[in-house]
Amino acid sequence: MTAHAITTRASAWLARASTLLLLAWASVGAQAAPVRMVAIGASNTHGWYVGNAGAYPAQLQALLRAKQIDAHVTNAGVPFDTTAMMLRRLDQEVPDDTKIVILQPGANDRRFFGTREQRAANISEMERRLRARGIKVVVYDDEIPLRYYTLDFIHLTREGHAMIAAALLHRVMPLIEGRRKDAAPTASATSTKSARN
Repeated sequence: MTAHAITTRASAWLARASTLLLLAWASVGAQAAPVRMVAIGASNTHGWYVGNAGAYPAQLQALLRAKQIDAHVTNAGVPFDTTAMMLRRLDQEVPDDTKIVILQPGANDRRFFGTREQRAANISEMERRLRARGIKVVVYDDEIPLRYYTLDFIHLTREGHAMIAAALLHRVMPLIEGRRKDAAPTASATSTKSARN
């Protein structure tokens, strides 16, 4: 084998090794970036009766971290809030580096004589504003079985919060995995960059 052939093979091997290292580094970087989430809602999001630590945002964060995902779920629940109040404080509660917002609109609109139409319009406007900023939105407005409520039939038990956290986990995981795929360059793109350098 000539010296030229040896040099050519060595160069090709180094190019492949560099590509693999770049891919591995990019994948680690994409996974290491924290996933910042904000939960917007009223007293149940806040954790009435169970506290912030027992509320679904904290339980969701724990579930994500158990899957080795560096998630930070900020609890932005304010007791007695209606969707109109949530809309007013939305921009100040959601920093620019937020990736996902969980919106749990609750039932205070009905309790405080709001209309169903206005509630729906407020939710749509919150979704629109967040998506315009490139933020993914998960609206949790599901019917919750009575067994998950405390004696006031307004606020959730710890088990109710656990149920919501588990349901949300299945909804946010595809968004997180999609974000990782978007962040990691493809092998062909990395190879093209290496060839150009």
